[in-house]
Amino acid sequence: MPREDVENGREDMLIDGSEAKQQKQKNAVPDVFNAHYLKVYYGKLFPHADMFRWLSYANDGRHPGCDDSYFGRREFSFTLDNDIYLRFQSFKTAAELESSIREKVPFKIDIGPVYSVDPSKRHAYAQSGDNVFTPVERELIFDIDISDYDDVRFCCSGADVCLDCWPLMTIAIKVIDTALRDDFGFSHILWVYSGRRGVHCWVCDGKARRLNNEQRAAIADYFRVYKGNENSQKKVSLVGPALHPFLVRSYTEVLKKFFEEKLLSSQNLFSDAIKYETILEMIPEESITSELRGRWADSRSTKDVNVVRWEQLKHQLQSGKQKGQGLRRCVEEIVFSFTYPRLDMEVSKHMNHLLKAPFCIHPKTGRVCVPIDPNHCEEFDPTTVPTLSQLLEELNAEGSRMEVDNEWDKTSLGESIRYFRSSFLQPLLRSCKEEIESSYSAKIQQSKNTLAW
Repeated sequence: MPREDVENGREDMLIDGSEAKQQKQKNAVPDVFNAHYLKVYYGKLFPHADMFRWLSYANDGRHPGCDDSYFGRREFSFTLDNDIYLRFQSFKTAAELESSIREKVPFKIDIGPVYSVDPSKRHAYAQSGDNVFTPVERELIFDIDISDYDDVRFCCSGADVCLDCWPLMTIAIKVIDTALRDDFGFSHILWVYSGRRGVHCWVCDGKARRLNNEQRAAIADYFRVYKGNENSQKKVSLVGPALHPFLVRSYTEVLKKFFEEKLLSSQNLFSDAIKYETILEMIPEESITSELRGRWADSRSTKDVNVVRWEQLKHQLQSGKQKGQGLRRCVEEIVFSFTYPRLDMEVSKHMNHLLKAPFCIHPKTGRVCVPIDPNHCEEFDPTTVPTLSQLLEELNAEGSRMEVDNEWDKTSLGESIRYFRSSFLQPLLRSCKEEIESSYSAKIQQSKNTLAW
């Protein structure tokens, strides 16, 4: 290459052998989380209109029977920079919602219930002496955090998560989603990655939104198998002459296979005494645990020690000579202890609980709270979820100059928004419209019948 070309920095020069690398460096956005980046995200990428359409449930004024006050009675909560917390925010229109989000640039958006009156005017109703401020609708919600599994995972702890322990969230989605659909008849269910360490579930059917606290508590208790506390050696007790069909299905179709084919080896559950003692403590028969300890202390095997020792434990507990009531379901209890979904029960039981909105950015990781397809949840990888800085890089890229209807179509967020629209929002709104129109027609018919009398 001529000397003058080097000194003048020709535009077609390849530095480090890659023109693409130069372009990437040019578009690079520092991997941080701040209000400026978030302002760009809310201005160009956040699906404001879709959020309004979802939370309006077809009460959009476009057909008879709509409740024009519905969306305006929904509580939103904003957490701003410096941990400033604004509760009981409400908006009458999609434009008001979008304007407020763009102006305030919340670090987190939480969604609460629909109240009987506008939550921003609750004090006026309180002063009038009329106790009318109460939640009347709220999605049935579930919150599952990987940190609640810290006693049964050994790769990570706290808010940390990796591909060895994240499958516990996958199993939770499969078990809960199947039960919600098959056992309760719900159809419109949205699963969302929390942005860091867990998943959220929104059950949006009309009959789910109208459940009272007692009914929500009953559904939450349907999923409860953990009876112990953090000091209990045995946290799961499967009692009774027969397991509930839901538990049988969960065990045979999901939990057992996952425990034996994935978790045993990924967490090395029997690789050393510290780990397998956790399991032996769940067995109430000292003679069995003593025998297994003795075998494992001196054992040498070329095979996977986790699989070998698990098979030995099962043989001891399930052999014909073991007939004690306490041992009858010990194998199943061990599997449930390590794999069964661990729900935050209080979140599901009460209508007034807030839950983080989909498509927020988690301030600790910078990742978007994207929807998860329950039919393909085993393919979801939390480590590849788009981050705020990644999305801004994609907006800055040369390809982002192409003409598209939505800015998010230029980024990796587009796939998540398209899934949200096609697989969740559109079927939900069709169902809501049919429900509203059916109710309206029934009222008209009732009115006619009354006049006929």
